[in-house]
Amino acid sequence: MIIETFTPEESRALAPYFTNTDQPVVALINLPETVKGALFARYSRSAKSVRRVFLDEFLGQVEPASALRQAQDERTDQGVGIARADKLYARVLSEYGDDSVAQLGGAHIACEGVSNVLTKVLEWGRLMAYLEQSTRYVPYTDRPGGRWKYHVPAELDGSPLSDTFIRTLDQAFDTYARWIPAMEAHFRARYPKSPDDSDGVYKSVIRAKALDTLRGLLPAATTSNVGLFGTGQAFEALLLRMFAHPLEEVRGCGQLMLTELRHVIPAFLARLDQPNRGGRWIEYFADTRRDFHAVACPFVDEAIAEPRGEVTLSDFDPEGETKVVAAALYAASALPDDQLLAIARRMSADDRAAVLRAYVGTRANRRHKPGRAFERTSYRFDVLADYGAFRDLQRHRLLTLEWQPLSTRHGYTEPAAIEEAGALADWRAVMEQSADLYEQMMADGLRDAAPYSVVMAYRVRFYMDMNAREAMHVIELRTSPQGHPSYRRVCQLMHRAIADTAGHGAIAGAMRFADHSEVELERLQSERRMEKQRSATASSPTGDV
Repeated sequence: MIIETFTPEESRALAPYFTNTDQPVVALINLPETVKGALFARYSRSAKSVRRVFLDEFLGQVEPASALRQAQDERTDQGVGIARADKLYARVLSEYGDDSVAQLGGAHIACEGVSNVLTKVLEWGRLMAYLEQSTRYVPYTDRPGGRWKYHVPAELDGSPLSDTFIRTLDQAFDTYARWIPAMEAHFRARYPKSPDDSDGVYKSVIRAKALDTLRGLLPAATTSNVGLFGTGQAFEALLLRMFAHPLEEVRGCGQLMLTELRHVIPAFLARLDQPNRGGRWIEYFADTRRDFHAVACPFVDEAIAEPRGEVTLSDFDPEGETKVVAAALYAASALPDDQLLAIARRMSADDRAAVLRAYVGTRANRRHKPGRAFERTSYRFDVLADYGAFRDLQRHRLLTLEWQPLSTRHGYTEPAAIEEAGALADWRAVMEQSADLYEQMMADGLRDAAPYSVVMAYRVRFYMDMNAREAMHVIELRTSPQGHPSYRRVCQLMHRAIADTAGHGAIAGAMRFADHSEVELERLQSERRMEKQRSATASSPTGDV
């Protein structure tokens, strides 16, 4: 793993705001919450490390380091108060078992140079916030230390497959980087620049389209940067899972995170080291994972997957709309829940639709959402989509989502532009090499590490189980015109399934910002809007609009 180095002057400037300057995992300290959020937002669209982004773009906007050092000295003088607080937290958490106290403190932390396999582990928890480096705005063409940005799993140490792994992934990255200029030229020829668009807008849109098209060549071992914010309770749950994980990269990152988090929220993590607390938790997770796999395999290993479409609505309540109507009436009445359901069942379809229209109201934009009555029914979608689309959909948290191990056995997607631009032979060569490497790793007993070898164009199966309110959020957000074509298509199919398969036309109709349009340059309208906003801000005397 390549770790960025800083000059002595830079290290001194970073010291008041970061827990270290020489590790791939680092926590943020002594920064206002707004600065932390803005820093992580910028970080997600940059190829730079979080510390480099801070030095280049944020250092001049925060309080001078001398003032912060003075504040730190004053806090050190109050060590008795800090020690008392730590003891209080330890007693409440360990002796009383009141986990809710651990929700009252949190931390920002950045994990750099972590594989896409590991990012899915980091982004598992519901009660955390994440920002991940984008494959749309950041081309993966840098070669720090002369190496492409991918992780070689420790599980390959000493294996004859190690050289094959490196050679195969180098070829995938070589192909990806080589085709970026040609793909940009293809899209410039297909979509000539409008006189109304600036060079900046046009260049940004063409670059995003090219990177979107080619990201399927990047393997799951591709490294990324992830910013996380969470409470002490959320970090404890995450670290317990990481320490029980079968992959060395995940466990190693967990240890680095624990080291840095102990600089900022040590009391919240005290239970992790206790053999009868954290130790038993970790054993439980690891043992259960291993034992369940042994029990489940005889039932499923020999079964052949039946053909399914990209999106299958596998479970729903035929009475879902009626139950949502009853739930909507609840707060407007003094009647018991079951009586309201009986009333809703006696209503005509038109009356139920009218109630739902009134409950939803006049939505001016997708952020105007109806109330919790829409949580009364849910939908379970089985999805078979490329890993790139899964990465985007997986980050939705207020739902139940589970995925199967990434493999090359479900086939891959192939954007039309790949053949149109003349890249088809190279694309398929990468697909074949990825599949060969995956099968070799599986045959060599490297089941847990084999997904590192799979490029993102390959499909992965996962389910999303969500209530109608969350479905509205996911579908409207992920069908917006600036979205990636892969996940736009998945969510468009979800919307149609709610209306047609479930027969919930009124609920689907309430999702009025679900966009089914055909879009050629996905980012164009969004980039135009942002440029207009920047121009208005620049022309305003106060910098405000």
